[in-house]
Amino acid sequence: MIEIREISKRFNGNVVLDRVNLTIKDASLIVILGPSGTGKTVLLKSILGLIPIDGGDVLYDRRSIFALKPGEIYEFRKQVGFVFQSAALFDSMTVYENIALPILEHTSLSTKEVRERVKKILEVVGLPNREKLYPGSLSGGMKRLVAIGRAIALEPKYIFYDEPTTGLDPVMRDRIVQLIINLKRDYKKTGIVVTHDLETAEAVGDEIYMLKNGKISKLEKVEKRFYG
Repeated sequence: MIEIREISKRFNGNVVLDRVNLTIKDASLIVILGPSGTGKTVLLKSILGLIPIDGGDVLYDRRSIFALKPGEIYEFRKQVGFVFQSAALFDSMTVYENIALPILEHTSLSTKEVRERVKKILEVVGLPNREKLYPGSLSGGMKRLVAIGRAIALEPKYIFYDEPTTGLDPVMRDRIVQLIINLKRDYKKTGIVVTHDLETAEAVGDEIYMLKNGKISKLEKVEKRFYG
């Protein structure tokens, strides 16, 4: 599980995270709600050690990431898939190449094995036979699906989603929500979703938290909308 202990972060004297505590159990998915600018993405990046913190600790299975050596943290991050809000695909690469990139970089799989894994991933995210397309020919929602596909390419234990449904039409939003639910249910992925979309939060979260003024607090769940 992930344990966040007393995490604090300031930017130019402004408090963004104020002694935040949070525990995410294995195979569960928690949602962090809050409007833009409240520090949700900062929290995600702090949890991964991508930005320095001013105080506190983050433990994965009771081991602090801040105690890891550079080589160890590099290996650890392979266990985490990160879905960026903007998808962050490489425009000069095809869908296949975007998803295959982490596999080629971090595994010794053969060309045939990589091809088979990418094909399976595209089926999982609902984009079969789209290997040859470039990001410029994809809708915003399809780009997010490819980004999720790339995030699961190394079969990570954890998946972090940064505003996965922002700006999407209702049909595509529901499609991505269902995919997030499926990944947790079928593949037991532990995850964190940051969003300002209450409907998405209610649909996917086992627990929902609000980040406001640097503090985090648990919200009582309302009845979830049923998907699928």
